[in-house]
Amino acid sequence: MTGFEVWAPTAEQVRVQVAGEIYAMVEHPGGWWRAGVAAAPGDRYGYLLDDDETVLPDPRSPRQPDGVHAPSAVHALDPEGWTDAAWTGRPLAGSIFYELHLGTFTPEGTFDAAVERLDHLVDLGVTVVELMPVNAFDGTHNWGYDGVLWYAVHEPYGGPDGLQRFVNACHARGLAVALDVVHNHLGPSGNYLPRFGPYLTEGRNTWGQSLNLDGPGSDTVRRYIIDNALRWFRDFHVDALRLDAVHALADRTATHLLAELADETAALAAHLRRPLTLIAESDLNDPRLITPRAAGGYGLTGQWNDDLHHAIHTAVSGERQGYYADFGSLAALAQTYTHGFFHAGTYSSFRGRTHGRPIDRNLIPASALLAYTCTHDQIGNRALGDRPSAYLTDGQLAVKAALVLFSPYTPMLFMGEEWGARTPFQFFTSHTDPVIAAATAAGRKAEFADHGWSAGEVPDPQDPQTFLRSKLDWKESENSRLLACYRALISLRRTRSELSDPRLEPVRVEFDESARWLVVHRGPLRLLCNLSADRAEIPLTGADLLSWEPAEQRSGHTILPAHSFTIHETDQLARA
Repeated sequence: MTGFEVWAPTAEQVRVQVAGEIYAMVEHPGGWWRAGVAAAPGDRYGYLLDDDETVLPDPRSPRQPDGVHAPSAVHALDPEGWTDAAWTGRPLAGSIFYELHLGTFTPEGTFDAAVERLDHLVDLGVTVVELMPVNAFDGTHNWGYDGVLWYAVHEPYGGPDGLQRFVNACHARGLAVALDVVHNHLGPSGNYLPRFGPYLTEGRNTWGQSLNLDGPGSDTVRRYIIDNALRWFRDFHVDALRLDAVHALADRTATHLLAELADETAALAAHLRRPLTLIAESDLNDPRLITPRAAGGYGLTGQWNDDLHHAIHTAVSGERQGYYADFGSLAALAQTYTHGFFHAGTYSSFRGRTHGRPIDRNLIPASALLAYTCTHDQIGNRALGDRPSAYLTDGQLAVKAALVLFSPYTPMLFMGEEWGARTPFQFFTSHTDPVIAAATAAGRKAEFADHGWSAGEVPDPQDPQTFLRSKLDWKESENSRLLACYRALISLRRTRSELSDPRLEPVRVEFDESARWLVVHRGPLRLLCNLSADRAEIPLTGADLLSWEPAEQRSGHTILPAHSFTIHETDQLARA
């Protein structure tokens, strides 16, 4: 017998259909309905509420082989399929992340195809593979943030068994697996949760209705979210979760959902005897997220740091539009490099108000902040989805890489950046509902029309070519000088303890705003960067360890070519 249960607190009657046969369910306290039915793996099943004859997929569906509008399938991972018994996990500190979108990482766009590229990541020096969301969504291809059945794995990627094989393969190579999860909204097509119970509120965020985290019935909704997170850790052996846009989680309870999740994750980690990591995406610049529970914070392990991305990108590229407006100076880069956040109780012209709070550098390690020059957002949310390689030189890309990989923060790369991929990463969808499809395309074009882009220039997210254009071209990686530079930077980071030191206090930065050079000091190591189009004379010398272009040293100065960097080890020559 297979046990079926579903939460439907307002229903007068609930039935379950299994392999075409319909069975009555028994109501239990708390709005739960249960039934035991003979079922085989792969049997399709779903729920019928009251007198409605529509068969709805299971809100906790383990598998959706026929899409999110179809019945669920009975499924359990084969416990004998796991080959990672010796895996002990990886802590966040000392890690190097690599974000990828499974559907565009390889031509095939599957877990099994991605396994064939894992050795490239090992050779690069990556230690954590971060997957963009793989939960079930409507259509064949999507960024993944339109998920509607959070417990199921998108079938075209390989389904739950494919994810199991992928995690096995990563762990066998010493790679941890991080998974991007979305708990702040549901996609526009295939969301049947409101038919079952009060999962949503009337409130809205940027992407749709908010989850019910603090209203009537919210205890079960919170449990739905926490159980989903724990499922990835426990059932799929995932090592870390990236929690999407946590600032959109509207929770007025005394114990915030994130703090509750952190507590339960810590308990599961103790039971599994391996570290489990929670990483937030947030635009609040609120240190409470990564402040330990014992110190009054939420107790998450880390968070993305967009301020550092903005500071590096604007300093190198010169872009100043939108939320880049307050960045661009070397002073802003130096402040962010040494204090974590740039907006830390300071005025944000983009927001028109004071924003953020300072990080206590004695309490929070720099490794709790993830640093990057590219993410799916920072590329894909540009009008054309163009990567920095489309408008910067390889030297500028190398400088950006050096600033991230020399930093005290936890570095993260985005797929293909290591060789300067020329393929874009555009916003793509494949909604099957024509009304939603048309609205998505129109909304995308209207969004960028406000910034001066014509409708014809903005790629149609529903056009299959938008998706196909976004696939990596692995031939570009062959004999790439930039790729060799990334490997050398990562190797240096892994061999020199000064670069994995997570303390912010010892990091020192000096710069010349007019000459556009900057120096980062980390113990005896120095990163010298020339961000200008002319050569720069920097009043420091030392033993060369790694350079993008050969640098001269004379009269107590290092002369760096345009758009270049060098890493020195301190010598005894006096400063000029």
